[in-house]
Amino acid sequence: MSVPIVRTLKELRVTVANWRSHHAKVAVVPTMGALHEGHLSLVRAAFEKADRVIVTLFVNPKQFNSAADLAAYPRTELSDAAKLAPLGVHMLYAPDASEIYPDGFSSNVSVTGVSEGLCGAFRPGHFDGVATVVAKLFLQTGADLALFGEKDFQQLHVVRRMARDLDIPIEIIGCPTVRESDGLALSSRNVRLTAQERALAPRLYEILSSTAERITGGSGVQSALDTARSDILAAGFQSVEYLEYRTESDLLPLSIPDREGRLLVAAWLGQTRLIDNVEVAVASKELTF
Repeated sequence: MSVPIVRTLKELRVTVANWRSHHAKVAVVPTMGALHEGHLSLVRAAFEKADRVIVTLFVNPKQFNSAADLAAYPRTELSDAAKLAPLGVHMLYAPDASEIYPDGFSSNVSVTGVSEGLCGAFRPGHFDGVATVVAKLFLQTGADLALFGEKDFQQLHVVRRMARDLDIPIEIIGCPTVRESDGLALSSRNVRLTAQERALAPRLYEILSSTAERITGGSGVQSALDTARSDILAAGFQSVEYLEYRTESDLLPLSIPDREGRLLVAAWLGQTRLIDNVEVAVASKELTF
């Protein structure tokens, strides 16, 4: 069994039109390749909700802040296709850059608000690149629903807001972060960690989880965040780009656990930037702040 690989918009649309003629519901899982179990979990979730599943593979130059980072990103189409085949994926859409950004392409999708702060503060232009390519992929595939992992939680919010604001008729589904047995969130970038760094990396999730429990338990948010930053550095991380407590629904800053929230972090371990997030439960009404 192999996955049909489609490279042109024309062939993509002909195929999807045929599916539509049979009243099929279509799901899309956008990726940049280098697939791991986190991506495959999205594909499995897609099969629970749709009749046809498209996985896209496009390393989007517009969302990289450095040419070196773009050049270093793994290109593993053959192994990616092999991982998708046993799942029965109906199409791997792997377009050339000219299919996404043809000559003269001069449009840009920019989402304000939810894209600001957090990763947006440290990766200028990144979320414009994400919003632009994802809007293109939604319109090209014409999918009914799209699945994204919650590890990139700010990205999930950006995509949802973009689709809503542009009236793209697609349902955006967020799926839980998939982790290694020791808690490290799966990421294509984890392969860059040295053996020593890989042993240290799970501490990020451990610290986030314990910090969330302290906040829910009544500890002051600022003191809990300060302690967590110190603990992350003490664990061997070189720097903490951000560690913030935001609302689940719209990423606004939170100062007390009176609504559903998330702790979000980005930290550098060696030459690898790791991001993660955890839910923070609403505190009991008996607690006072």
